Amino acid sequence: MERDETRRGESTRREFVTYGGTAVGGGLLAGCSDFAGQNDSGSTAGTDDRSYSVTMAPAGEVEFESVPETWMGYFSTYGDMGIALGQLDGLEALVYRDTWPDGLYDTLPGVDVSFDGVRQLYNASSFDKEVFYELDCDVHLLDPNFVSLKHDGFSKGDFDELEAGLGPFVGNYIRRHDEDWHEYEYYSLYEAFEKIAAVFQERERYEAIKDVHDEFIDELQSDLPARDERPEIGLLSTFSDFETGSFHAYPVGAGNGKKQYRDLGINDGFASHIDGSYANWDYEQLLAVDPDVLVFTYGFSHVSAAEFEERMERLRSSSFGQQLTAVTEDRLYRGGTSYQGPVINLLQTEAAAKQFYPDRFGEWNGVETLLDEEAHLFDHQRVADVINGDFER
Repeated sequence: MERDETRRGESTRREFVTYGGTAVGGGLLAGCSDFAGQNDSGSTAGTDDRSYSVTMAPAGEVEFESVPETWMGYFSTYGDMGIALGQLDGLEALVYRDTWPDGLYDTLPGVDVSFDGVRQLYNASSFDKEVFYELDCDVHLLDPNFVSLKHDGFSKGDFDELEAGLGPFVGNYIRRHDEDWHEYEYYSLYEAFEKIAAVFQERERYEAIKDVHDEFIDELQSDLPARDERPEIGLLSTFSDFETGSFHAYPVGAGNGKKQYRDLGINDGFASHIDGSYANWDYEQLLAVDPDVLVFTYGFSHVSAAEFEERMERLRSSSFGQQLTAVTEDRLYRGGTSYQGPVINLLQTEAAAKQFYPDRFGEWNGVETLLDEEAHLFDHQRVADVINGDFER
């Protein structure tokens, strides 16, 4: 899918978006999880035949008089949702554009995801409300409370101003469920995806992707080995210091960030040893737990295959690392990004299934494994067809 740089005209479309009872930034409104009077796109129909509203915490209810054409996102979570819904051409910017899982989209036949022309906002000289005016997007797929938390200078008043002058904010930080600041409703991946499908009026695409997901997960879970036959998995950060032995260790926990590991029913090697969302360990602490398998989060998204292998060589060459079961058994794996939308999640789940249970789902030999049609665990062509709009409605 190539981006259409001429599609966007010079005239503004701000007149087509209006906003219902919102309380963003510090308002912490809990949006309804179910829609009253849904139309076929899963949103609430308005009095105008074209108008509809979408409700999602923390922003609350926002009303659209027609479907947004241009949009921006913060993480790949909502970026991937937009791509799944066939909206790549309208993507103007991502805060994190360059940290997407390496090569995973290439496994979908006929899908060309290029971010040429998509603005990268991270490490920009400034990230303030003026950036939003420069982008001039119809809708912003991000959690305004998270932006206020991570970026100084954003207030509730700023978001109210941006909504009134540009377009609404629809998004919820669904990565983890243990954040003290997140005092409003969380959503599962597919609950959030359904909201974004309603924004773009793409109910059928959402349902088609969800059907693939549900069938895929049901088949995987029906074929998992008995609990006592599953390996013990430990999650570490790709950005650990393998030479000095300083590791970020993670339990699986709740939230979208590690959904694939919960769906695969792993034996979490670190959960009973960590009080909180992570721990800083040295080699001795890691050896004390010594799981069968080590998975390194962000291994697909933030480093190349070559860079990942360089880091694993440091681990293998360490006198402490050589004592780890995962090293001696050669079970060191690139892990997924925790900012996963529905397509990335399908592919990361497929990769993890092969990494953890090769006897059941086939050997893992890197991303190239997912290019082999015979090795697929779900219908890649079906997902590609949905993204490209070439599927039966």
